[in-house]
Formats: sequence, structure tokens, C-alpha cells
Amino acid sequence: MKPDPTNTPEVAGRSPALAQAVAAPLTRAAIFLVATLNPGSENRATLLSFCGDLAALVRAMEFRDLEGGLSSVVGFGSDAWDHLFGQPRPAELHVFREIRSGARHAVSTPGDLLFHIRAKRMDLCFELATQIMARLGNAVSPVDEVHGFRYFDERDLLGFVDGTENPRGAAVADAVLVGDEDTEFDGGSYVIVQKYLHDLGAWNALTTEAQERIIGRTKLSDIELDDSVKPTSAHNALTTIVEDGKEVKILRDNMPFGRPAHGEFGTYFIGYSRSPRTIEQMIENMFIGRPPGNYDRLLDFSRAVTGNLFFVPSATFLENVTEGQTQPAVAESPAAPAAVEPSPSIPSVREGSLRIGSLKGDVPHE
Repeated sequence: MKPDPTNTPEVAGRSPALAQAVAAPLTRAAIFLVATLNPGSENRATLLSFCGDLAALVRAMEFRDLEGGLSSVVGFGSDAWDHLFGQPRPAELHVFREIRSGARHAVSTPGDLLFHIRAKRMDLCFELATQIMARLGNAVSPVDEVHGFRYFDERDLLGFVDGTENPRGAAVADAVLVGDEDTEFDGGSYVIVQKYLHDLGAWNALTTEAQERIIGRTKLSDIELDDSVKPTSAHNALTTIVEDGKEVKILRDNMPFGRPAHGEFGTYFIGYSRSPRTIEQMIENMFIGRPPGNYDRLLDFSRAVTGNLFFVPSATFLENVTEGQTQPAVAESPAAPAAVEPSPSIPSVREGSLRIGSLKGDVPHE
């Protein structure tokens, strides 16, 4: 876990927490590991011990190639948080909300831990993932593992360039890091992941013009369609969230993945945010519609097969975790909020970039 140079503002009376590498530069390769924690006090102790050791493990691996851009982020699901750390808990951490609307289904799947491993080369990601799983041993059970890659001239597997709308500079911390709204967990971040599979045969059977109307951009030149011709159901219209006249940003690091011999072509969506409500609203707009029924037609060709919400505590928090922490009392964790109809009053503005088949260049978050 390479610490993130982006820190939270100093809270009165104490030093700011050091964030995990949430805002690490975008890379050419990534591995996404989701696992569940196995029952037993010995497994809990193993994971607590690992929390304090992860930073050193990443440093040791990083030293083998200082130009490799290796980093790792670890996040915890709602149930795992209660079992490992107890109270206090992050204010907005809950189980990922499942959404059903017609034939569209945003599934909620098991997951106590997320490891988001990034580097310029896949071998670095692979080695770190191997070391992490060896260190955790039988304490966890893997649920999903995806190896992501960048694809040709910054295009996704659907053939479109994804014009990144990620925040830059000081705006990164404001968009993704918890601050004085939850001071116990300043420097942390919420992350939502979804694994999407695409029906490329059906998608490629569409005309280019039909694809462009679904995405909201031209395919060859990557120019956003004019509002006079862009449908309100276009992907980039539905995934723009505006509050008090200002677009609310998130940080995305989506990756294509696939197994051509198995006919598997997909995108792993991963979005970091200061509050999970922003990404949840995006997903709701896509699956239910804004207004209801005006859903993202990209979902006619793409389906979500996983869905998880995790909290990424600060690096400072992880370093202070000890194996001997008292076993927390079993408490009822907050239930996932029920799906609600999106408000038709939310204005549709210009570019949002929750592109299901996302692909961005190596742009550092300065």
C-alpha cells in the first residue's frame, strides 16, 4: 500500500491522516481481488496483523522497480468492518444496494475485502497479489479476481474513447477523501466496484450512429454529441450528478478485461468517492432511469455480474491497527438503503464518465 501524497485538511488539534494510494496515477495494468473473511478468531488476528504490514510489503515490492508505479489499496465491506474493528464505523458504510428494474439488475455480491493493485506492468501486479494472498493464507476465501489492461489507442472494448472527467490537483481530495463530515475517518474513501460483461456481437451489429446515441459521443473523433441530438438516455447524460448547480466528481479507474476463447469481454468499473451516494445515484440513473424508464441503453448490451461497496481507511488508520485489538461486540450493521425512484428534477448536464467500457490514458492525478 503506497501512501497517497494527497492528504486531508488538518483537523483541529491533530495532524491530517495520510490517505492510501486512492489517487495513484492511472496505469497500464491492474488486478482487482475481492475476498471474504473466513470465520474464526485466528483468521481475524491474521487480517489485523496484515493491516499494519501491507505498507511495508508494497515498499519491498516497489523497490524492485522504482519506475513501475506499483501501488495497492485495501478496502473493507460493511460486515467485515464490524467483525474486525467494531465501533466507531464509517458513517456511510453499508452493504451495496441491489437494484432491479425490468430486465436490468445491479447485483449485490459477497465481498469483505477489496485489493486494488496497480502498476505499469502486469508482472508487478501479479507478484504483489501473490504475496498478499500468501500472507493471508487460509484467513480469506477469494470471491473474484480480474486482471485489467489498457486497450490500444485509449479505447474500450466497445470501441469508444473514454474522455476522462477525473478531478485534478487539489480537487482530488475534495472529491474522494472524507473530511470533517466524519472526522474519525478523515483521509478515507468509499469505493464501489462492478464487473460488467458485454454482448459484443449484439453491440457490433448496431450502426455506428446508434452506438453514438447510446454513449453520447462520436466514435471516431470522441466529440460529445450536441444536446440537440443527444438523447437524455445517453450514458454520459445519466452519469452526471449535479448538486446546487455544481457537478459532483468521482475518481474512476475502470479497466477492460476478457477471455476471448470463452467469449468474455468486459469492463471492471471502480469508482472512489467522498460519499457513496454520488456513485449510487449514477447507478440508479442508469438502471432505473432519469426520469424512471429513461434508462441507460448501454445496459441492453452490458450486464453487471458483481457489485460491492467498501470503505478504504487512511494509511494512518491501517498503521495503527494491532493484532491484539479487542474483539468487537457483534452489532447490527446498517442495512443497504432501499432503491428509490431517482428525482426527475435533477438536471442533465454535460459529460459524466462512468463509461461501462471505460478506458483512460496514463494521466496522473496531480
